[in-house]
Amino acid sequence: TRMAVSKSTLSIVLIVLGGLSVLFGTVLVFVGPIIIDDQIVKNVEINPNNGLSYTMWKDIPVPFFMSVYFFHIVNPDEILKGEKPTVVQRGPYVYREKRWKDNITFHDNHTVSYKEYRQYFFEESMSVGNESDLVTIPNMLVLGASVMMENMPFPVRMLLSATFKSFEEGPFLTKPVGELMWGYDSKLVDFLNKYFPGMLPTSGKFGLFAEFNNSNAGQFTVFTGQDDIRKVHMVDSWNGLKSVNYWRSEQCNMINGTAGQMWPPFMTKESTMPFYSPDACRSMELVYQRPGMSRGIPVYRFVAPKTLFANGADYPPNEGFCPCRQSGLLSVRTCRHNSPVFISHPHFFEADPVLLDTVNGLRPNEDEHGLFIDIHPETGVPMNVSIRLQLNLLIKTVSGQRSQISVSTLRSIHTELQLL
Repeated sequence: TRMAVSKSTLSIVLIVLGGLSVLFGTVLVFVGPIIIDDQIVKNVEINPNNGLSYTMWKDIPVPFFMSVYFFHIVNPDEILKGEKPTVVQRGPYVYREKRWKDNITFHDNHTVSYKEYRQYFFEESMSVGNESDLVTIPNMLVLGASVMMENMPFPVRMLLSATFKSFEEGPFLTKPVGELMWGYDSKLVDFLNKYFPGMLPTSGKFGLFAEFNNSNAGQFTVFTGQDDIRKVHMVDSWNGLKSVNYWRSEQCNMINGTAGQMWPPFMTKESTMPFYSPDACRSMELVYQRPGMSRGIPVYRFVAPKTLFANGADYPPNEGFCPCRQSGLLSVRTCRHNSPVFISHPHFFEADPVLLDTVNGLRPNEDEHGLFIDIHPETGVPMNVSIRLQLNLLIKTVSGQRSQISVSTLRSIHTELQLL
């Protein structure tokens, strides 16, 4: 009997333990994800009490790299005679970018304001070439100023033409990469700043990226997510503005999305990735393409839709960015000191094929020229970022014909979260 009782007791204990296991397993199935999600929320929100995650948000420990390619013009003399430009891509010239946030102020409405500063350091070991390499590109000062002043009185234009000749400034220039990037002394710059103040973005040396180094992209005010995690990192205002006035429609002037570094957590394949770019003077939005893996971590790849730089005729919502030229070009004239500058994908990738006929030497493909972000969907943290853009200058021939020439290519900025 005692043996039977022991067996019965054992059977009951096993049944109870089995029941508890099933119950605990069931509770874990339902409660486990809630606990994990709660931890994600606590660590993703912008909160000074979050130690490590706040420090990573404030002083980004992840290396940013900016790879710059120049289109070296092979036939400058022939171009002046009416021939099509022939270019050879030079680079990459790679720069390590250090970023950090300062002037951080938290507000009562669950937002935080800051300015993010950036510095660039040349990485010769990662580059194909050196900053001393000579490159021939269109003279942005001469060609840009000519187009900008085309509607000014004839005597003013004659004065400008005489000035170019007296300073020995032609339509093309050959200079070291370092000077083209960060600035070179120019008597023409001094002249233009003296007699046409405000025309140029700088009063010192003139360079393609002179105003970027040791600078910030303006004051961002973003939501901390402490009251609603779905709004974390979303921009509330930029430089105190809820919208900009560069464009011709309310939709195009909207400041949407994040500041472009992190997004709200719990993303799905139906999610989009909106962000505001002060450098492009507009908001952009990436769309889901496919799942993937990055260092063993599951990610979603988001890419630029084909409509990103489409003109108003091909994509009516973009009409506000016009006057437009061919699809694939975004004029940033209204926010870049009225200079005839256009942004596109490198090598006119996904642009109107007509543009490829204006220049010899372009070979667009998605692997080298497509823009993408690989993001960890549960946390909204980017794992791999490749922002590839091209800078183009509009020039005019003597006959008044217009064509696009690629001046330089800001090809890619790769962000790798090595800490993960």
